[in-house]
Amino acid sequence: MPTSNPDQITLLRPDDWHLHLRDAQAMAAVVGASAAQFARAIVMPNLRPPVTTLAQALAYRERILAALPEGSDFTPLMTLYLTDNTTAAEIRAAWESGMVQAVKLYPAGATTNSDAGVTDPRKVAAVLETMQALGMPLLVHGEVTDPEVDVFDREQVFIDRVMIPMRRDFPGLRIVFEHITTEEAAQYVRDAHEGVGATITAHHLLYNRNAIFTGGLRPHWYCLPVLKRERHRSALLQAATGGNPRFFLGTDSAPHARRLKEHAAGCAGCYTAPHALELYAAAFEMAGALDRLEGFASLHGPAFYRLPVNRGTVTLRREAWRIPDALPFPGDAIVPLAAGETIAWRLIG
Repeated sequence: MPTSNPDQITLLRPDDWHLHLRDAQAMAAVVGASAAQFARAIVMPNLRPPVTTLAQALAYRERILAALPEGSDFTPLMTLYLTDNTTAAEIRAAWESGMVQAVKLYPAGATTNSDAGVTDPRKVAAVLETMQALGMPLLVHGEVTDPEVDVFDREQVFIDRVMIPMRRDFPGLRIVFEHITTEEAAQYVRDAHEGVGATITAHHLLYNRNAIFTGGLRPHWYCLPVLKRERHRSALLQAATGGNPRFFLGTDSAPHARRLKEHAAGCAGCYTAPHALELYAAAFEMAGALDRLEGFASLHGPAFYRLPVNRGTVTLRREAWRIPDALPFPGDAIVPLAAGETIAWRLIG
C-alpha cells in the first residue's frame, strides 16, 4: 500500500498497459526506460510490417528481451495487429500459446503505422466471435477516420458508430478502450456492462489542447488521439483518480526521432517512458488522490487482464528535478514530453 509519508510514495510494482517500443536500434534505445519503471507492458504491434501472427509476435518478444539492459526484470506482453484478413484460427493459436495477451484493432489510417488496420468491423466478425468465446481482450484505438468528422470529435463519434454496435453484437467481448481522451469516453466506460476497461495516459491527465499551441506550435505535445478541451482533461482526471477499477495506467509512450516530430508533417506520439510514473504522480497529486495511485498503476490492470499482481515495490520521492531537453536516439535525439520543465516527483527505486 502507498506509504503515509507525504514526501514519499511506495507502490506495488506497476505495469504499463499500452506501450510502443518500435524495433531494432530504436527499440534498444528506449526499452530500458520502460523496464526501469514497470514490471510488464502490453506492447503495441504496429511495426512495419505489423505483427499479425503468433510467429511474428514470438519473434518480436525475443528481440525485446535481447535488447533489455543487463539485469532488467521486465516482461513484454504481446499483442496481434488485427487486419481484415486475420483468421479465427490464428487468434485461437495465439491465445492458446499463452504468449499473446490481446488483439489490437486500429481503424485503418487512424494513427502511426495503422494503414493495414480494419476497414470495417463487420469484416472481422468471425475473429471477434472467437475472441469472445476465448475471453481474449480486444484493444481498441477508438477514433473514426471519416474525413468529414472533426479530429476533436472522432473519439465521441467512434462510441456511437463502433463501440455501441460492437458491444451489442458481442456482449461478452472483453474490450479495452485505449488512451481515452474525452468526457464521453470516460462516461461510456464507467457505465458500460461488465468487460469494458480503459487506459489513460499521463499527458491526457496533465494537459489540454492549449499545450500544443502555447508559445507556438509544439509538436512534442502532438499525439493521437489529440489532446482535448479542459473539460475532457478534468473528466479523465476524475475517472483515473476515482478508484474505479475499469480505469488503469497505459502510457502510450511513443518514441519518434526529433527530426520526425519537428517536421512539416510531424509524427503523432508523446515520449513519456523515462518519467511516466513521475508524471502520473503529479496528476494524482493535483487531484489530491496520491493514495489511489497504486490502484490505478498496480492493481486495476492485472485484475482486468486476469494476471497476478506484481511482487516487489517501487518508491517515488518528492524531489524537484529537470526533465532532460533530449535523450539519445539512433542517428538523432528524442525529446521527452515536457522537456526542460521541472517535475516534483522522482522514482528512486
